[in-house]
Amino acid sequence: MDRQQLQPEGNIGGSKRIVAVDENPPSITDSKHFDLDHDPQDQKPGWRKFLLFVGPGVLVSIAYIDPGNLETDFQAGASHGYELLWIILLGLIFALIIQSLAANIGVCTGKHLSELCKVEYPKYVKYGLWLLAEIAVIAADIPEVIGTAFALNILFHIPLWGAVLCTGFSTLLLLGVQKYGVRKLELLVSLLVLVMAACFFGELSYAKPSAKDLFKGMFIPKLKGNSAVGDAIALLGALIMPHNLFLHSALVLSRKIPNSVKGINEACRYFLIENGIPLFVAFLINVAMIAVPVGICTGENLSQNTIDTCNNLNLKSASSLLKNILGRSSSTIYAIALLASGQSSSITGTYAGQFIMQMILSFELPFALIPLLKFSGSTPKMGPHKNSIYIIVISWILGLLIIGINIYYLSTSFVGWLMHNNLAKVGKVFIGILVFPLMAIYILAVIYLMFRKDTVETFKKVAKFDPNSHIRVEDGNPNQGHGDHVPYREDLAEIPFPE
Repeated sequence: MDRQQLQPEGNIGGSKRIVAVDENPPSITDSKHFDLDHDPQDQKPGWRKFLLFVGPGVLVSIAYIDPGNLETDFQAGASHGYELLWIILLGLIFALIIQSLAANIGVCTGKHLSELCKVEYPKYVKYGLWLLAEIAVIAADIPEVIGTAFALNILFHIPLWGAVLCTGFSTLLLLGVQKYGVRKLELLVSLLVLVMAACFFGELSYAKPSAKDLFKGMFIPKLKGNSAVGDAIALLGALIMPHNLFLHSALVLSRKIPNSVKGINEACRYFLIENGIPLFVAFLINVAMIAVPVGICTGENLSQNTIDTCNNLNLKSASSLLKNILGRSSSTIYAIALLASGQSSSITGTYAGQFIMQMILSFELPFALIPLLKFSGSTPKMGPHKNSIYIIVISWILGLLIIGINIYYLSTSFVGWLMHNNLAKVGKVFIGILVFPLMAIYILAVIYLMFRKDTVETFKKVAKFDPNSHIRVEDGNPNQGHGDHVPYREDLAEIPFPE
């Protein structure tokens, strides 16, 4: 061999022997061979490639059909008929936007939201965010565990305390599926979602709702009655889950993403589509959950017992209502759906807590949503992949609207309770002195997060295909051959995915 090619500086591993030399390397000026924005090993777009990205959206969608949503939907349907369906539609559209932002952050930075908070904020801030996030996960898990316990009680007549223990044990058992790879967990949760959808659509066939009234409630905004505003805020609060933002930004890191501008943009697009499909299914399930009590509680010749149940509808009493009006099989179907809802949502709620550990719900929302909105529009965080000005403006308007509604509702609810409870005046003064400064600190913390400038650069620099690197070195370096992918998070996916 007349000429000797030297390996550039760095550890190449193995025997460091040259095993092949390309005698005719591609020219950097030849557009047929070299494109800085494209990875030469990218798969062509298509269904096969799209299926590699399917899964995170299913796990995320569970938060929108958990037992908390189920009870809120039942109460809204029994009290207001179809009038609040437009809240469900707007809430899930906003959910699609913020969940897509969370997915994009993971894809473009290689870190999930809790890791970004950890590297960006000072010690006291990140510990505060961590504590609030953990409280939010616990608050979200409580109705999920109780909902599953109610389902076990209805189906098998297990005492509630025993059903709660069974729920905790079964959740840990099903989370063990993750040991065999996140794909297996996604498949399990997908099956539970299908069971839930089949059950509620079956209930819908029993209730026979009015299609005309249903579509009017979905597209004509209306808030009528004293409790309509409070119930609308409760519906919206049940749909926007802070822990979901941490979960989604972590789940997308379990996929191998080509390390090129085209590959990252395609991954963001695929994750948007695969998130949209499960959220649409979740929307249909929420519509069914509102329509079922409407069909029952607005009927003619209702008994006084049925009227009383409709006025105070909850997860437990809903079973008796369905059994009395639609028959025993309807009650059993409801219990199966509730079991699937509670079990799947307790899995994903606990799963989200794992990612937050590496780093109420209405109270916590600003402290998850504001970092997400800031990071997704930040050049130091996202580099060239940051959101366009239109997405930034729309997401901030919607985000601030949701946060403002939450703060207003929390404040007015507390003040109303303080003014009209039966406590002695001294007790009211003491509680006010204790809580009002905390409310002021809460608002100041929200303002701090909004106006603090991001300083830590975290976006991944896209690898450029070097046409002069035409020497192939015998495999001996564990990282050799993986430069065409974003750093693969083996801590988030324990099995390889198909290429």
